[in-house]
Amino acid sequence: MERWKGRVALVTGASVGIGAAVARALVQQGMRVVGCARNVDKIEKLAAECQSAGYSGTLIPYKCDLSNEEEILSMFSAIKTLHKGVDVCINNAGLAHNEPLLSGKTEGWRNMIDVNVLALSICTREAYKSMKERDVDDGHIININSMGGHRMVPSADEHFYCATKYAVTALTEGIRQELREANTHIRATCISPGIVETEFAFRHHNSDPEKAAAVYESIKCLKAEDIASAVTFVLSAPPHVQIGDVQMRPVEQVS
Repeated sequence: MERWKGRVALVTGASVGIGAAVARALVQQGMRVVGCARNVDKIEKLAAECQSAGYSGTLIPYKCDLSNEEEILSMFSAIKTLHKGVDVCINNAGLAHNEPLLSGKTEGWRNMIDVNVLALSICTREAYKSMKERDVDDGHIININSMGGHRMVPSADEHFYCATKYAVTALTEGIRQELREANTHIRATCISPGIVETEFAFRHHNSDPEKAAAVYESIKCLKAEDIASAVTFVLSAPPHVQIGDVQMRPVEQVS
């Protein structure tokens, strides 16, 4: 991770869970991390914790609604002005709604597409543009995917969400191919966790907290820090090594 010290990383959805853990890990490694979310109160608290811990990097909170392209573009403009640009883009933000394919509300479907697919694509495009403008040829785009992007969960509540994560799998490979066609050494990686103990299930099953709790009580789940370790592992790979897809799940998880 030595070569990343002082470099700029963008982490979307950095207020809680995996995003917060990744932001903390990168700051600990000496990176300047722009952590964005719709609500930055928790990111500001995390930034203070990182500073108090004496980490060599810095965490810069940025308020951004990723379902709004104008806000994303404004964020990248601010990063360019204040920090020159993005060297590492961690597309972590994602959400799920209980909207089955046969009875779900279009609004919920659209919100999942806006955040899980379009925001990821827009951030990737703008990060690549930022790298090219500054002749950065060793940048990295890391998409936090899901095992739901590789197999369909047998639960109607999850089907549309899984479809958006299948899109992330396809997009990551498409990005990799386009980067190769552009004769760049910028890399693209997909990290696909199984069940991770975060606030995700409680947001997904917000009307049934007992169901959400049961998700995490059934087995020993992954922790957000496990995913952060995977991110630092991927970034630590030698520049000539392309890690395409990291699939990780709890030992006890069946599928």
